[in-house]
Amino acid sequence: MKQLSRITFNPEIMGGKPCIRGMRVTVGTIVGLMASGRTPAEILQAYPYLELADIYEALAYAAWRVEEVEVPLVSA
Repeated sequence: MKQLSRITFNPEIMGGKPCIRGMRVTVGTIVGLMASGRTPAEILQAYPYLELADIYEALAYAAWRVEEVEVPLVSA
């Protein structure tokens, strides 16, 4: 996965949840809005301090976190 420069973690901001550029907007908020049918334009209108790249990086981070990895089991 490429380096994600817009996703930050700080235990003093939103309890350490992944946020957008140190702001109090979590990746979960962005992904939840997209999942509920909001468009990037609607999200940017509601959060004018965000940038389109923030939305796409939040989606990329969420996709990376839920990616399934198959691990072969060893018979005992």
